[in-house]
Amino acid sequence: MEMKHLSYGAASTFLKEGMSMSISRRLRVVAGLVVAALAAVAASAGTSATNQSAKLVIWADADRVPAVTQVANAWAASKGVTVQVVQKDFGSIRSQMTTVAADTAPDVIVGAHDWIGELSANGSIVPLSPSAATKKQFPAYALNSFSYGTAIKKLFGAPVALENVALFTNTKLAKVPTSFADLERQALAAKKKTKAPVGLAVQQGAGGDAYHMYPFFSGLGGYIFGTNKAGNLDPSDIGLANPKFLRNAKLIDKWNTEGLIRSQVAWDTGRDLFTKGKVAYYITGPWFLGDVQKSGVKYAISGFPQIVPGLRSTPFLGVQGFMVTKFSSAHGVESLAKDLVANYMMRPASQLALALSNGRFPANTVAGAQVKDKDLKAFGKASVGGVPMPNIPQMASVWQDLGAAWARSTKGAGAIAARKSFVGAQKSIAQKIG
Repeated sequence: MEMKHLSYGAASTFLKEGMSMSISRRLRVVAGLVVAALAAVAASAGTSATNQSAKLVIWADADRVPAVTQVANAWAASKGVTVQVVQKDFGSIRSQMTTVAADTAPDVIVGAHDWIGELSANGSIVPLSPSAATKKQFPAYALNSFSYGTAIKKLFGAPVALENVALFTNTKLAKVPTSFADLERQALAAKKKTKAPVGLAVQQGAGGDAYHMYPFFSGLGGYIFGTNKAGNLDPSDIGLANPKFLRNAKLIDKWNTEGLIRSQVAWDTGRDLFTKGKVAYYITGPWFLGDVQKSGVKYAISGFPQIVPGLRSTPFLGVQGFMVTKFSSAHGVESLAKDLVANYMMRPASQLALALSNGRFPANTVAGAQVKDKDLKAFGKASVGGVPMPNIPQMASVWQDLGAAWARSTKGAGAIAARKSFVGAQKSIAQKIG
């Protein structure tokens, strides 16, 4: 089984169904305390008689139902509203938005930022207008991830939690690297000592993995799509083989020759290499944190060292959030739904409770500053400056070719020169997008 990041939503579904998503007990305890505090505040606010008959329906997946229910009910108590949280399979939340009957449809959904392009285009979700003070509590990239528009970008969702990969260091085999050259040196020394097949474990597999390889891609000057004058993603500007990246592509050939990375390392072999103490470094996300903790390996989590001077090596970001659907208007609860999503769910306390419950760093920076768990804080720090996976439909034409370019260039013997591989990938993507 290998992970293919066709979308953040697909990736999240795969992780839930095919991998361990163990969340440490200490995060759940803290989340419970935050939710209790929210409930107390809401209870003291009283209820509104005008909303006594109103009911708000929220669709969420199994991992988020408990926290969403508690936080939403704290809001509902202050509004005199009934909230019903319906559990749905993560992927079906998006797909059913165009098939569900209006009388059973949700007013609010919890989902991934890269659903925005599709759902806003087909009219399934409506724009939001949080206050300027609220928006200041979020980094621009978190808000941009839930924004979409061909001419004028509008916010279509409230970002709640960030999900990204980071660098794990086996502190018995190596130190947290101070530079990429330092990482390379220590990784290869550990490889020689343990006789591991690679120096750095990062999952790819036969088809490659553009998501996990993104820190290398960005660190060499690569990008997916450029932006136009309006600040929107421009699918005609494809950056897989841009001049800056191609000048640095020879480094990929070097990594392949020395065995720093190998495309044959899939999700399970990468995990096993690190948890069995065979490699000094491992690139993965919070979904495997539980496995690392259970292994007993002494570890540290950090961001990625700079590969080329002047370029940042940053991860792809998946952003989870809340969206208000078109059905809320027909149900007579649109204003309530917008208050819940664009006001209450964007508050620091709400964000902290939701993020901690699911082991993901909160999108709200005020909430982020209140996170105490060292591992969650480390993932949050590694996310700074990250690139949200493009939320435009054309991104579906990128994943396969970008992943394959990495796989061809890092398969060891018989590998294709990286420059040729990525030029070919860009041509293929351009043809698919048209």
